[in-house]
Amino acid sequence: MEVPVKSMEPQPKPKPKIKPDNRKSVNWTPWVFITPHLLIFSVFFLVPIIYGIYISFTSWDLIGKADFVGLANYKEILFQKDSSFYTQFHNGFKNTFIFVILSVPGCIIVPLLLASALNAKPRFHKFFQSIFYMPTLFSISAVVIIWTLMFNVNQGPINNFLGESILWTSTQPYAWAAIVILTVWWCIGGNMIIYQAALNGVPRDLYEAASIDGANAVQKFFKITLPSIRGPILYTVVITTIAQFNVYGQPLMLTGGGPADSTRVLLMDIQQNAFGSGQPIAGIASAMAIILGLCIMVVTFIQFLLLRNKE
Repeated sequence: MEVPVKSMEPQPKPKPKIKPDNRKSVNWTPWVFITPHLLIFSVFFLVPIIYGIYISFTSWDLIGKADFVGLANYKEILFQKDSSFYTQFHNGFKNTFIFVILSVPGCIIVPLLLASALNAKPRFHKFFQSIFYMPTLFSISAVVIIWTLMFNVNQGPINNFLGESILWTSTQPYAWAAIVILTVWWCIGGNMIIYQAALNGVPRDLYEAASIDGANAVQKFFKITLPSIRGPILYTVVITTIAQFNVYGQPLMLTGGGPADSTRVLLMDIQQNAFGSGQPIAGIASAMAIILGLCIMVVTFIQFLLLRNKE
């Protein structure tokens, strides 16, 4: 019986097992692009909001020391009926809501109809698109000056066309009508461009198929156009609502808040209380601003629930 002879050659040593490095290298490239935005957002948005919330719990005149008063400012503007700030807040809040309800539909419907008309590519559609967009480029001061001349009692072209002497800026309901007309004219361009971009993405095959089935223009608009651009409509409704809640320049410069404070919106009272006097009421102004901001958040959330896309 043969005995196996072991080889005298040196056997290779087994290589030590290297434990895998589970640490992931950090990619700093996104942070290079994000950091400037975060800094600007923090300095000009986040910090002022936090500081404004703190001020709303104080009594401060923007000069001396801020005295912490807790919820006293909120109680005064919400429940203390014998306070002038209670009257200011409720009147301004009511007028702001009136303006939003009157102006938002026009700022959505009119640009949508114009975009639909221009999407049909009529003659000179590029020229008309430029004309409709042009008011968006103007400052609120220029817009108010233009419409002040338009609404002039004696020499304004609107009264001359109507053949009446209507006091547009000093009587109701004409004061609200003047502010809303001015605002809709000023805001047409931005939403119209968004709708035009959305309409260009709607497949033409859908309209052709609808035409074969005998659908008219109105049926195509409600059955094809609106469902196809539901996302952009939601976006414009939310953004427009937020913008109109922050109305300030139109009633300030066109009507001065009149007649009898019927067009005096909340931001006018906030500005007056914070910077218009030396009394320690900056806390009151901050409390008004915080409540307005919360209201905008609630309204925006409700709009998302009502208008969001569903599977």
